[in-house]
Amino acid sequence: MTRKSLYAWDSRLYDGRHSIITRYGEEIVAGMLSPRAGERILDLGCGTGHLTNQIAESGAEAVGLDASPAMVEEARRNYPRLEFVQADARDFRFDEPFDAVFSNAALHWIQPPEPVIACVAASLKEGGRFVAEFGGKGNIRLLIGGVRRVMAAMGHPMEPERMPWYFPGIAEYGTLLERHGLSLVYAALFPRPTPQEGGESGLRSWMEMFGQTFLSAVPEAERVAFFQRLEEELRPTLFHEGAWRVDYQRLRFVAVKAPLG
Repeated sequence: MTRKSLYAWDSRLYDGRHSIITRYGEEIVAGMLSPRAGERILDLGCGTGHLTNQIAESGAEAVGLDASPAMVEEARRNYPRLEFVQADARDFRFDEPFDAVFSNAALHWIQPPEPVIACVAASLKEGGRFVAEFGGKGNIRLLIGGVRRVMAAMGHPMEPERMPWYFPGIAEYGTLLERHGLSLVYAALFPRPTPQEGGESGLRSWMEMFGQTFLSAVPEAERVAFFQRLEEELRPTLFHEGAWRVDYQRLRFVAVKAPLG
């Protein structure tokens, strides 16, 4: 994760109950990034470093960057031979350019998005690629709708400024990329309902990991009632075959830094 906000990231919980994030990222590294020996690659929003390590196993020089001290500390503990940097994705620079910048499940946390793209473009070599997947337009629409209704019914209406995420469509994000000399060569926006670990407790676990912005508006004494009402509200649409399935909508793309002139 790369946005230092109201969140204090629990790196052990992230690796435990939410390891599916890393597993989905592995296929993007292998199939879209396709790192090669000798390349220099930045993993932007590296979390606990597992995908950074996968990149390094190709023979590439991999560097991980994340804003969360807990995530960077865990990444360094997991992979002490790799380089991990604590920095804001909206304001970073390296002395040596990269052949590629990779990001998985991180860019939707970072607002405003344009400074991130500017930093990525500045850090890439001419012809370098930006490969990423993150939450796109329509992401968790059903989940957030349920949260809004339950919070309002309990007397804690959700204010628009509490939304911590940025979920763009292809055209919107492609325009920002083009503005900084990055040309889309592939883009897809697609649904990926994602089962959560923990069975009945999966929705609560997701909220405790990723929905703290909303939970902070619910008094501790009302949390049990909040989760009970939320589960009742969302069960018909998001609970299937013994698991909560969050209604993810993912934006996946590859962009290339155009030659100067």
